[in-house]
Amino acid sequence: MGFGLPDEIATVRVDAFKKAYPGVEVAINQGQFDEQAFLSAVAAGNPPDVVYLARERIGTYAARGAIQPLDACVAKEGIATGDFYPAAQQQVKYDGKWYAMPEFYNSIVLLVNNKAAKDAGVAPQDIDTSDWDALAALAKKMSKVSGGKIERFGFYPKLPEFLPLWAKANGADILTGDGRTSLLGDPKVAEALEYGDRLVRSQGGWTRLKAFVDTFDYFGEQNPFAKDQVGAMLTEQFVVSAMAGTSPDADITVLPFKDRQGRPVNNVGGNAWVVPKGAKNPDAACRWIKTMTAADTWVAAARARADKRAKEGKVNIGTYTGNAKADEVIFSQIVKPSGHKAYDDAVTVIRSVQEAGFVVPQSGAAAEFTKAWQDAATRVLLGRAKPAESLRQAQEETQRALDDAGHS
Repeated sequence: MGFGLPDEIATVRVDAFKKAYPGVEVAINQGQFDEQAFLSAVAAGNPPDVVYLARERIGTYAARGAIQPLDACVAKEGIATGDFYPAAQQQVKYDGKWYAMPEFYNSIVLLVNNKAAKDAGVAPQDIDTSDWDALAALAKKMSKVSGGKIERFGFYPKLPEFLPLWAKANGADILTGDGRTSLLGDPKVAEALEYGDRLVRSQGGWTRLKAFVDTFDYFGEQNPFAKDQVGAMLTEQFVVSAMAGTSPDADITVLPFKDRQGRPVNNVGGNAWVVPKGAKNPDAACRWIKTMTAADTWVAAARARADKRAKEGKVNIGTYTGNAKADEVIFSQIVKPSGHKAYDDAVTVIRSVQEAGFVVPQSGAAAEFTKAWQDAATRVLLGRAKPAESLRQAQEETQRALDDAGHS
């Protein structure tokens, strides 16, 4: 459940499982993860054997008993958990136990439209996110508004989604490492949100920005960089990968996002595999999880992607997995210089920020926690509340939810 077969990265790994376990019949309920359908199936005692979902939700389902710990599975199948990036490992553990195995490893980078930077009189590679005053001035310079209509948004800070990243850049976490205490009331979190809000406001405001970015086709030939609709934006690396396929000659620069001390900072994420409570075939599910996330399987999938893009004459910037051992092989043996400097440089940058990856720790109220801080940031962006006041409200809501989830 929650998985599909949209490309060779999926099909090669599924085929590897079928070949290794011919006696197991695989039925994939293709489509996005549906929380209601999932919880209903668990409650009815008829869940799918294995489910694919966003890692940040895992703590909530683990605390509710909707998914099973995988420690026995890890031991029995000898899953090489040490191959996974530390941040990915942290995100699939709850209460000291493995509850999932990580799939992709999505890093956040700064994607710059070189034309917009040059229009603003700055060399793209000189853009420095550690200097918030200079970044705010640049955002305004890169913006284009005509007759009250946004034509190019100078700098898109990707709020509310990236609030944990902005807080970290300002030296703050939003949750304690043990997942028990909300830190949304920290003045540094409010300062980060206030800055992001000011950035958006100075470029026309969130309502107009939202209406504008909702028209973007990030994954097509008419992406916002090809159409000169954005000066720079924070984004996951898969947007860069998609652009490599559709816009090989895009005039872009990919840079690390830096905190105010000038160090790379990267809020990583991705999906994971879990086994629901009441799964009828937990042993097969465990083998599926092992196969789908193993270094060898990822390497085979990455080779298929490289071959396909080569045949199509498209740029390949690699497959970024939760498995560091797989990535070592992918980026030393499979991904070759493409001759497109922007994308070749992008690979170097993405690889360089992977080690700076952090996650919001798992908690028994993971889903509720995420919703509360996103709602808090949205209230501010809509002009309905001041940052400190909105986050104080979220602090109270989240602490209650964390306490109710069995924490103190």
